[in-house]
Amino acid sequence: MKAAFYKEKGKFEIGEGQQIKPGAGEVRLDVAYCGVCGTDVHIYHGVMDARVKPPMTVGHEASATVAELGEGVSNVKVGDKVAVRPLHFGAPHAFDKGFAHVGKNLKFIGIDSQGAFQNSWTVPAYTLHKLPESLSLKHGAFIEPLAVACHDVKIGRVVAGEHTLVIGGGPIGTLIAYVLQEKGAHVIISEVNENRLKMLNDLGFTTINPAKESLTERISELTNEKMIDCAFEVSGSAPGVEAMTQVVNVRGRIVMVAIHGGEKKPVDLFKFFWSEIELLGARLYEEEDYEEAIRIADSGQVPFEKLITQVDTLDNIQSIFETIDNNPAGMKYLIDCQQ
Repeated sequence: MKAAFYKEKGKFEIGEGQQIKPGAGEVRLDVAYCGVCGTDVHIYHGVMDARVKPPMTVGHEASATVAELGEGVSNVKVGDKVAVRPLHFGAPHAFDKGFAHVGKNLKFIGIDSQGAFQNSWTVPAYTLHKLPESLSLKHGAFIEPLAVACHDVKIGRVVAGEHTLVIGGGPIGTLIAYVLQEKGAHVIISEVNENRLKMLNDLGFTTINPAKESLTERISELTNEKMIDCAFEVSGSAPGVEAMTQVVNVRGRIVMVAIHGGEKKPVDLFKFFWSEIELLGARLYEEEDYEEAIRIADSGQVPFEKLITQVDTLDNIQSIFETIDNNPAGMKYLIDCQQ
């Protein structure tokens, strides 16, 4: 069978993978599609080599068909279409307070262990969520990032009628915007990339380019001075961090979605005191977020085809990552793991 291996910074290779017979509580999958996540791009750039040990098959935004069951598996059957929630929780720890999805002993399947950029993938049965027949396997590959968006919106406690701002209109930011729409919120997206802005405008979103106009003034106009009830920082940028405290209203919420590693970014703590602002961290997803994502995906409210920049095969995985590096305006790249 065929598998893609991350070999070293900037290099993937196609080689012979190992089809693993499922043990008790495990399922072997025929991987259909796997999306390329921003984390996969970080791995490709070599910045996660301390955690990811080459040669390694990565990838986790997967849809698949159940091919073989291990002993004791009853939640799925051979032939089922599924999405994978790629979390291995490990032993419970008192520090976690029961939130295993961000627990001390959490391991991420596809980063800390073998992932989905291969024909066949064996995973724990509890990671699988059945997809409805009406949802294609191609669109099923969006369930993992859509579950991220569902979790983010849940953490933000957004309700219908609220004014919301998404700072950063990339793949996750755009999916957050669709979940916010589904909740009945008013949505504004802040983005500086002109190609992405055009796409977001074509999709019907209200957008602001903060590089060309004042974000706070434009939001004040759009909200009749009410400003933002809940902002989502998805850009990972210093300007995004600066903007998030300037746009929210009294007791407004800020959900930190982006990973702000590396350089320190100043945060206006006075604003938190002055307006009783909340800052909320959001990471990964819980089981209920996957079920919510599947419901929204199957409703047809998210135009997945318009969010797909490119679909290609495992054989071309190297060129896909090179293309992503050269096309920062791209949205979702999918790898067909069977063709």
